[in-house]
Amino acid sequence: MHPLLARYIARHEPRHDWRIHARSVVGTTVSVTLVGAMGAMTGMPLLLAPLAPTALLVFGQPGSPGAQPINIFAGYFIATIFAVLTMLVVPEPWWLATLAVGMTMLVMLVLRVTHPPAAAVPLLTYTGPVDPLTLFIVLLMSCTLIVLVGVIFHRLPPRARYPLPLVQEIDGE
Repeated sequence: MHPLLARYIARHEPRHDWRIHARSVVGTTVSVTLVGAMGAMTGMPLLLAPLAPTALLVFGQPGSPGAQPINIFAGYFIATIFAVLTMLVVPEPWWLATLAVGMTMLVMLVLRVTHPPAAAVPLLTYTGPVDPLTLFIVLLMSCTLIVLVGVIFHRLPPRARYPLPLVQEIDGE
């Protein structure tokens, strides 16, 4: 195989036992199901598309930076702020939603709280009118439930470290 082609199709994720994958699927499914059930009980639209990849990170890659609670909560908070600002300032042009995605990404990267699924939140406000307070509450409730289920789930055998332990910062970062 040509080396240039190999760079694009090489898999970089480590191979895991199928039981690890099955466990991740169960955790993701349970957490998203609980979010949906809570939404049905409260009448709030809690099942938002970006939450599925959030659950995938928490249960499938609990050691990744994007799966950590600070990244989840801060990422969605930042994204919601930009989504609401965009919606309130000029709700019509589609390109403002894309600008909000870019600003969300920039702030998450600078603050080192990157959570890729959160970058989709500004696009939710473009598809239809969203009450800002409802958006904050919905994301807070949904993320809290996913993180709580993740913390409990990863305490069950075989245990996974979630959230990651504190590490001392290096080189004054």
